[in-house]
Amino acid sequence: MSAAKKRPTTGTKPPEATQPSRHDTPVDTPAVGESAPLPVRNTDTPWAAGPEGALGQLRALETLESTYDAWAELKREHAASVIQFREEQARLTQQGSFLLGAVRAAGMDANSTTPGLQPQGAASDFLRDAEAKLARARDAVSQREAESEARYQAAFTEVRATLLDRVRRYLQRSHPHLTLLLRRVGAERSILHVARVQPDEAVLLCYLLTQRVPSRYGFLFDDSTEDLSLPPAPLYAEESVPSDAVRPDAPGLLRVIDASADVLPLKGFIPLRVPRPGGGEDFFRLLQRGAVMEVEIADGPDFRSILTREESERFAGHLLRLKLEERIGLDIEAG
Repeated sequence: MSAAKKRPTTGTKPPEATQPSRHDTPVDTPAVGESAPLPVRNTDTPWAAGPEGALGQLRALETLESTYDAWAELKREHAASVIQFREEQARLTQQGSFLLGAVRAAGMDANSTTPGLQPQGAASDFLRDAEAKLARARDAVSQREAESEARYQAAFTEVRATLLDRVRRYLQRSHPHLTLLLRRVGAERSILHVARVQPDEAVLLCYLLTQRVPSRYGFLFDDSTEDLSLPPAPLYAEESVPSDAVRPDAPGLLRVIDASADVLPLKGFIPLRVPRPGGGEDFFRLLQRGAVMEVEIADGPDFRSILTREESERFAGHLLRLKLEERIGLDIEAG
């Protein structure tokens, strides 16, 4: 167990409940997974303690996994903070509505048609004083909410910048090593596999090929699905991707990648572009399938894994260029 996993939790939810499910079996029969829900309020413990705990964890260790752990902790704390302020505003709104209803029921409201007490000096003063107190309470909550959100956004900025910096420094010291496996399908067709890489290598490879980091540490090995009738979605519902847009077609997936600045909410694959001899590029992806990643090429709205001889040679040549540029290690094996 890494040092990052021994930290005391500062949120209201056990950290293991938010870990994405991982499976080492092929994804032909997808597993069921659930997105991490928002924290549930626990009245025995305080609400989110702020971003300081996650930032302390971020600065204490410099591994990629601990950086992602700190980021996940920050997301949980932020979600708890959002719930806290939402509930506090709802409580004040309910209190104001109850007060107004009570005043009307007592006949102290000048606009009330209910017989009873008529507005008097003391009653009017009571109503005005109560409304003023509620307005001040709402303003105070709004101010605290704005200050809290500013702290969290600053913390998110620091985490993302730290992650990018660490990935770049890792790539200066070590390169991902790939083993490309050729499987012939007739004389002019083939299937390409890339041997499974470790989680650190997956993060580094994603950045090396896209200049962006994945949004989760175990992104490549997550084969969970919210619906047994569907294969795992290729995107997480985060980084501006709504929950109803996690299954785009191949062109839509490329648009999401192009629109992302620093972070990609990828799930189960690594994308890359391979230049064509006459200009332009082809969109490939390394789709995780148990012990290997299968090379697929975008073909219209879908992807296909059976490549032409020219496509497979061009893909292998692209990896070979990266090796000659000393950006990756590479072995090529024919099956």
